[in-house]
Amino acid sequence: MAQVFHPAFNTISRVSIFGGAFIIASLVWVSGCLYRSSYATEAFVVRDQPIPFSHKHHVGGLGIDCRYCHTSVEESAFAGLPPTRTCMNCHSQMWTDSPMLAPVRESDRTGVPIRWTRVHRLPGYSYFDHHIHVAKGVGCVNCHGRVDQMPLVSSEATLYMEWCLDCHRHPERAVGPREEVFNLKWQADGDRQEVGRRLVAETHVQQRTDCWDCHR
Repeated sequence: MAQVFHPAFNTISRVSIFGGAFIIASLVWVSGCLYRSSYATEAFVVRDQPIPFSHKHHVGGLGIDCRYCHTSVEESAFAGLPPTRTCMNCHSQMWTDSPMLAPVRESDRTGVPIRWTRVHRLPGYSYFDHHIHVAKGVGCVNCHGRVDQMPLVSSEATLYMEWCLDCHRHPERAVGPREEVFNLKWQADGDRQEVGRRLVAETHVQQRTDCWDCHR
């Protein structure tokens, strides 16, 4: 019987098969990297704001408590954004002629709120309640990072479902003393996991992973 294909085609076929598998594996790997990159998650991306408000200066430098501006964080799902009058409590006395703060003065004069650019954004089908996390001892730093070291705030977490579930499955990694929730510098006195497990038991934190908890 006459040979239809040259023997070299055996090598070409093998290279094609292994080459195709390698290309597919590479595409999967690149897609995974892109999925978790800052381009997709927008983590560590600094957003333009109408005023370059520095948490590093106000929180880290002046020691202003989170609750001074985010007044509803202990009692509602939304942490709250400060009205312009909160800014003017200080800036009606200091930096009164600063060009950088002109939008603040204009907002106070006209009553039109400042339109801040949101940094941490969850999908509309996801539900997150700040106050229940605060009540259970989950410190701000677990989700927002060391904002006291950020001249301009950016998200430090992907906010993907897998990130939320990891915390819900291992709450001992995030739960701390209730009185230290707003202390961004708090460190456990001893083994962090052991301290966390003790506090989880004391505050009756449950490992809730039901779909309904976040998708209502």
